[in-house]
Amino acid sequence: MRALVSAVATTAAQVPRWRLIGTLAAIVILVAIAMLVPLPTALQLRDWATSAGPWFPLAFLAAHIVVTVFPFPRTAFTLAAGLLFGPVLGVSLAVTAATISAVLALLAVRALGLRLDRVLPHPRIDTLNARLRERGWPTVLSMRLIPAVPFSVLNYAAGASSVRLVPYALATLGGLLPGTAAVVILGDALTGNVSPLLMAVSACTAAVGITGLCLEVAAHRRLHRRGRAQSCEGGTAGGVVGVVGAPSCGDV
Repeated sequence: MRALVSAVATTAAQVPRWRLIGTLAAIVILVAIAMLVPLPTALQLRDWATSAGPWFPLAFLAAHIVVTVFPFPRTAFTLAAGLLFGPVLGVSLAVTAATISAVLALLAVRALGLRLDRVLPHPRIDTLNARLRERGWPTVLSMRLIPAVPFSVLNYAAGASSVRLVPYALATLGGLLPGTAAVVILGDALTGNVSPLLMAVSACTAAVGITGLCLEVAAHRRLHRRGRAQSCEGGTAGGVVGVVGAPSCGDV
């Protein structure tokens, strides 16, 4: 403890006095503003959003789309949608904006030429890419249903893969709807409209997403094993089992 105090004191002594005074003054001013200036309540914010006119939801939609193309937390916009617009309009705005943002992020990654099979050239990557090209939507749908999966990371990963655009967009729309609705309901609850279904919706959404992802992974593994078994049988028939790089039948 003494060493910590000594280190803090030494560091403070090295800071210019004018900077230290300015920092302390800024802290005092911020604390005073927080204590003395009345902050608007949730209901007042909603009343303001309602009275702002029809342009405000469109401005919110545009800001949501543009900002969440980048790795910015989408939850802030989703909560704000419920707080400002209520459950019906809030869910519509949040889901629409997130879907468009996810599509734009995927297109941006592909426009930059970032491809997973080019960065990590490997037969298993090629197999995974082929699987995602044929049946990428169940994986996207399942991962969208899991709240713990980061929105932006999944967008960029899908862009680097070979998943097709239309199935990706539809799976994103369907996968985002339950979880987004739950968070919008939470934002609406800040105005006093508490829904007991909030936690139930979130838990069910996560369970369905994890189940779907596990089923899709299991199906991919079965397909991979079947393909390797057929390769081994073909190699045995052709007498090329001993060729370097051929699949090992013992691993099937």
